[in-house]
Amino acid sequence: MSERDSTVHAPLVLIANDQEWSARSLESILAPNGYTVIRAYTGQQALDRALSARPDLVILDAQMPDLHGIEVCRLLREDPRFSVSIPILITTAGPSGRVQRLDAYRAGAWEFLGQPLDGESLLLKLGTYLAAKRGADRMRDESLVDQATGLYNMRGLSRRAREIGSEVFRRRQPLACLVLAADPVDADPPTMQKLTGQLGRLLRDRGRTSDAIGRLGDGEFGVIAPATEESGARRLFERIQQSLGVRPANGFPHLTLQAGYSVVQDFGLTEIDAVELLLRATTALRALQGTVGTPERMRLFQPETAPAI
Repeated sequence: MSERDSTVHAPLVLIANDQEWSARSLESILAPNGYTVIRAYTGQQALDRALSARPDLVILDAQMPDLHGIEVCRLLREDPRFSVSIPILITTAGPSGRVQRLDAYRAGAWEFLGQPLDGESLLLKLGTYLAAKRGADRMRDESLVDQATGLYNMRGLSRRAREIGSEVFRRRQPLACLVLAADPVDADPPTMQKLTGQLGRLLRDRGRTSDAIGRLGDGEFGVIAPATEESGARRLFERIQQSLGVRPANGFPHLTLQAGYSVVQDFGLTEIDAVELLLRATTALRALQGTVGTPERMRLFQPETAPAI
């Protein structure tokens, strides 16, 4: 359930530069030293990929054909979906004097570098910046956990969803999101509170280590399952439901679950992010809960049946 850590996973760096020789020069420094590199060729591409791929670090060229690198930096810093702890560096083959440097810092850049780059110095700076990012991320983790269950809270699950989305985006893998709810949902508050705690502990003990699990409300939990197709999502739900039969929650021997779920076959090709996938799963669950007398326990999100907003 821990977030992606650059000591375990190769740090992901987004290089935004329309000059092939310059971008390849940067990549030749980073790739042999354990970094994974993705590319963007315009400022707009940089904005889109920074939000979809969730890189650990962004390196922007100042002179891109549509948006200046400093403007891209400013737009990312203003976007609440982009973490403030992600370092942004701006490089330039043009003027790199005091005025340009101050403009970059005002936009939120951590560094403004002229070319040619000193590879050894760059690697040392990146190591320091990533260590600072990890420290900031660990501090934020303290406010991302639900105290009653030890699982993620809603904020934590949303953040973890984006991080997992970044991983499966790079690997072109499927991604499934499930939202599980205890049935009955009309229990009195003390009973529901007890049920929520016990179901949360069961999910924590029986959940897959690759999945992120969080509490969304009383008796309701979300699961982000990477590398999981539709059939895998159904098996995951069945395994959780079977766990209730093997080890029923104390006082709830007949507890059953309902679930809504949403799946993307190749997350590298989708235009939605993982949080939207979680919202779609919630929509499917609400539709199922609103169906009277159905024996159906699990429902797939269908765009054509989703209510208009």
